Amino acid sequence: MKKLILIGRVAAGKTTLTQALRGEEIKYFKTQYINYLDTIIDTPGEYTERRETSGALSLYSYEADIVGLVLSANEPYSIFSPCLTSMVNREVIGIVSGIDKPDANVERVTRWLKLAGCKKIFPVSSITGEGIKELLDYLKEEGDE
Repeated sequence: MKKLILIGRVAAGKTTLTQALRGEEIKYFKTQYINYLDTIIDTPGEYTERRETSGALSLYSYEADIVGLVLSANEPYSIFSPCLTSMVNREVIGIVSGIDKPDANVERVTRWLKLAGCKKIFPVSSITGEGIKELLDYLKEEGDE
């Protein structure tokens, strides 16, 4: 599987998505540091939200094949600037998490990710599993099972 780094604000669903992609039981815990796993790099939301730590995301993105910008489907605003992907020398995909939430607005969040520059966007629910297979299929490399 291609190595994916997940970037997004606090409570965007990055750790839950990591658990779903790895086939693990979904358990909430707060990510306190960068979790560098075999195929996924899970980052704390504070690294995206704070200028002092955002540079670390740039460095860790060099370790990934694909950068995943994660926005929850019920976000009140986008933390990602327009045309952000032009600053990244990796493929960048958008991931709309929590599409099963009652107040989800998938269309709005999809527009924000497109504005940031994401050409490929995956709406997912780590809880129901919707969209997880499509994302895993996209991340597959030749020879993966």
